[in-house]
Amino acid sequence: MALVDVIMPQMGESIAEGTVSRWLKRVGDAVKRDEPLFEISTDKVDAEIPSPSAGVLVEIVVAEGVTVEIQTVVARLETDAAAALSVPMARAEPVVSASEVAVAKPIAPAVAAATVATPVASSAAPGSFEERVRSKSSPLVRKMAAEHGVEIAGLTGTGIAGRVTRKDLAAHLANTPVPSASMHAPAGVGAHGPVPTPWPGDTVEPMSKIRRLTSEHMSLAVRTAAHVTTLFEVDLTRVARIRSAMRKEFEAQTEQKLTYLPFIFRAVAQQLKQHPVLNASVAGDSIIYRKQINIGIAVALEPSGLIVPVMKRADELSLTGLVRAANDLAQRARSKRLSPTDVQDATFTVTNPGVFGSLMGTPIIPVGTTAILCLGAIEKRPKVIAGADGEETIAIRTCAYFALSFDHRVVDGADADRFMSDLKKALETVSDVSP
Repeated sequence: MALVDVIMPQMGESIAEGTVSRWLKRVGDAVKRDEPLFEISTDKVDAEIPSPSAGVLVEIVVAEGVTVEIQTVVARLETDAAAALSVPMARAEPVVSASEVAVAKPIAPAVAAATVATPVASSAAPGSFEERVRSKSSPLVRKMAAEHGVEIAGLTGTGIAGRVTRKDLAAHLANTPVPSASMHAPAGVGAHGPVPTPWPGDTVEPMSKIRRLTSEHMSLAVRTAAHVTTLFEVDLTRVARIRSAMRKEFEAQTEQKLTYLPFIFRAVAQQLKQHPVLNASVAGDSIIYRKQINIGIAVALEPSGLIVPVMKRADELSLTGLVRAANDLAQRARSKRLSPTDVQDATFTVTNPGVFGSLMGTPIIPVGTTAILCLGAIEKRPKVIAGADGEETIAIRTCAYFALSFDHRVVDGADADRFMSDLKKALETVSDVSP
């Protein structure tokens, strides 16, 4: 037990750093497990971070107002006083002040620009403090490294104490030579083609931090998975009628707005049980079939940005439970009140650009999952309907396009289409929904 490190958590896949906005405990204070210990602020989330263990706060490593990368040690707890005496405290990172960070920031870009994670022969002994710190990257980085067959221990990172960050891994992958490709690009040509230059009258603005992180994450996601998209039109007329019939009473009893989404979430969760490869994760040469069904919900933030809070065990929730969970997560996402656990462990994602009028889309699969479902605008369309006697008539139906992007490394087209066909059938033939 001895000393327990308290780290800066990752508040979403596209977030690489956080700011310690306030310490809720002082050095010497006793802390219970899961008791709020400090507050953090990121581009997308403000949250209280719970203590990982019961003990006494013996050291604050990162001061209030300081921004550090995820997985950085921000404090230490003593859980066993006798054992703590044997820990070499000389190795602890010093407390960093806000003024020191301000001085370091002008230097950091130049250092980062010149530093790329490169394979090295580690001089640290296996199991040593240096080796443990350097290889203690975030779960996302370790997962990406495994999928690309990269040994983190063989890279030099730019993070605190030499940790390998996601940016380091992305840079390493981008600089890994591709067979038969030229290793030398002419001047003015980047890794992905010519570098644009501004014309007279153009406005040039640097990417915001959130845009830069999103760019890196999306690029890595595209390189990781073999993206294929299949598109189905789904008739939601039955769902629309059921929703209309129960909406007034439901909203009066629950004080929750009833949209089409919970009906879709319910059907998706049911079908993921029958099609487990769509609820899986690729780990190198292995496939992890998740037992939990955790549906990520893409939420657009103002003025820009995106975050994906997660409905845990969605298959165990009733319609009312799905409504409450989805509305709660969306509201807290927009007010930056999500907790670390709210944005972790998605096994499948649903994005809904249809709310902005988009008819269809081909979304990028989040790293660590095998599929994402894109919902187009729900609208009334004229459709040819076959009657009981075989006659055909034109009727007004409530329809939407559903697009499924899937990872063709492990999901075959037939698997994806069977999932979509069964999802379509479930929504088009639903007869009753219990709240």
